[in-house]
Amino acid sequence: MILAHDNDILATQERIFRIAVRGDLSLKAISLDADIPYNTVRSYAGSGCKTVEMPVSALRKLVGVIPDELLSLLLPPERAIVAVPDGIDMDDFESMCRDFLETKGKAHHADSPAGREISDCERAKLAVKIVPIRGGVAA
Repeated sequence: MILAHDNDILATQERIFRIAVRGDLSLKAISLDADIPYNTVRSYAGSGCKTVEMPVSALRKLVGVIPDELLSLLLPPERAIVAVPDGIDMDDFESMCRDFLETKGKAHHADSPAGREISDCERAKLAVKIVPIRGGVAA
């Protein structure tokens, strides 16, 4: 018996491959680059056949072949597949972290707009500082 959850996964898989193919990829290229047999990739994409749910081993092979933002559609909305940055400038990263901590410390002060709580304007300032920290700093 196929559960509703399973149908969502299969529909998402089909969507991922449909978008990838609309871009500059083909199922054949995906097959070759991921080292997955062509007919197996077709079955994951639901291309001319019944869609088969991908195992984690296939997902792992597709990382780096299909864009991370597409593969992330298979995960809960609050999760994403991201590449670990290489060449991080540790001094820049430290500066960004210290800047964030200083701003957050000021937001938890009795004289801040919401007192010890973080106000909406402070949350916006902190969010802007989080983005480069989460992404890392390439050298």
